[in-house]
Amino acid sequence: MAREVEAWAFKGLFVAFILLFSVQTQGQCLPAEMPFNDGETVDYDIYFKWGFLMPRAGQGRTSFNRDASIKQANFRYRLTFQTSKFFDAIYKMRDTLDCFYGPDYGLLYSSKRTSEGDRYSVDELTFSYSGNKTSVHSHRYTPTRTKIDTFLVVASGCVSDMLGATFRLRTLGWGNMKVGQSYSSTVAIGRDLVKVSFRYQGQSIVERGDVKYRTRYFHVDIFDEAFEQSGSAAEVWIGDDENYIPIKIRTKLKIGYAEVYYNKSANLKAPLRCRVEIKRP
Repeated sequence: MAREVEAWAFKGLFVAFILLFSVQTQGQCLPAEMPFNDGETVDYDIYFKWGFLMPRAGQGRTSFNRDASIKQANFRYRLTFQTSKFFDAIYKMRDTLDCFYGPDYGLLYSSKRTSEGDRYSVDELTFSYSGNKTSVHSHRYTPTRTKIDTFLVVASGCVSDMLGATFRLRTLGWGNMKVGQSYSSTVAIGRDLVKVSFRYQGQSIVERGDVKYRTRYFHVDIFDEAFEQSGSAAEVWIGDDENYIPIKIRTKLKIGYAEVYYNKSANLKAPLRCRVEIKRP
C-alpha cells in the first residue's frame, strides 16, 4: 500500500512537470514568431516536499531541434525526466516525451515512453485538423497488450498533448498582458481531455542562492484528479526576457508538493537577461 501511495504521488509530480513544459498545437493558437532556437536545451531540478523534508526527487531536460524523421515534420521537442538515485529505491522513473511539428509548428505526432522499474508503456497521439476541429488518435500499449485505442475530438480552441500546455506562456503578447488575464488550453491524456488555464498574477522575483530572476507569475488551474485542487493547482514563474523559459514551478499534490527549479541552459535564442547576480557584502 505504501508503495502504491508513493507511486501515485510521483506520477502526480511527473504530470505537473510535463504539463508545464510544452509546445502549442493548432496553427491558429501560435504567434508569428517563436522564442525557440535550434539546439536549445534547458535543465531543471525537481524536488518533492513533504512536511519539513524537501529531497531532490529528480531532474528533467527540454530540448528543441530540427528533425524530419517523422513524415511532414520539421522540428522535434523533447522532454526527458528521471528520478534521482535516492528516489529510485522508492519509485524509479525514466520517461521520454517527443513531439514532432510541421513547418507551421502544428503538432503532428507525439509519444511518451514510460519506464517504471519492470513496467514499460508507450502513449502515442496523432493529431489531425479540420477547420477549428482537432481530432486526436490516442494509442497506449505495453510490450504485451493494447490498453487504449480511441479518438478524442475537440470542436474548437487550442489543443495539445501532455508536452503541450505552457509553451503558450512563452508566446503571449507580454506587453499587453494584464493582471487577472486568463489563457486556456485542452490537453489530451489517454482517454481524457484535461482543461488547463493560466491566470496572470503580475511580475515577481525568484531568488535562488546568489541569483535572482525577474519573472512573470501565473496561477495554473488543472482540472485533473491527480491534484489536490483544481483552482490554483500550480504556480509557475516565467523568465521575463526574450526567452520566456520557466524558472520555477510549484504544484500542490494530494501528498506533498512538487517544486521545479531552473538549473542551466544552452543555445537560447537570446541572452538570459532575467538573471541577476546578487552582490553579497
